[in-house]
Amino acid sequence: MVAQSTQRQDSFFTLPSHPVGYLAIVATLTTAGIHLLLGPRVMGFSQTLGTLFILNGLGFLGGVLLYSSRYWRPELYLVAAGYAIVTILALFAFQGFSFDAFYMQGNLNPLAVAAKVAEAILALCAVYLYRTSAP
Repeated sequence: MVAQSTQRQDSFFTLPSHPVGYLAIVATLTTAGIHLLLGPRVMGFSQTLGTLFILNGLGFLGGVLLYSSRYWRPELYLVAAGYAIVTILALFAFQGFSFDAFYMQGNLNPLAVAAKVAEAILALCAVYLYRTSAP
């Protein structure tokens, strides 16, 4: 039994200890997938923006890997929340500071809405997890 608990501690990847952690992972994978899906499409009209989409998606995937690793620390919840909030604000910085940012060619862009909702959920989950992990 002692060897089993030692092996678990030596494991590089672990599952979240709190159910909200699973919600954070789902939200993160959702926005990462949307950004990686849209990155090549956006490249067609803006290489810079397309590259930023791909890097953002990879950044979110890296965050999931770090969160699942033994290197995760409670302070990183605040980094995750900040990253998600900055990504939400980036939409408005590029598209304008109104609800028109969620529209493309006059139609509501469901992928933009889904990505921003996922990022808001991630930010809320990260803040909650930080508050519950703080001594």
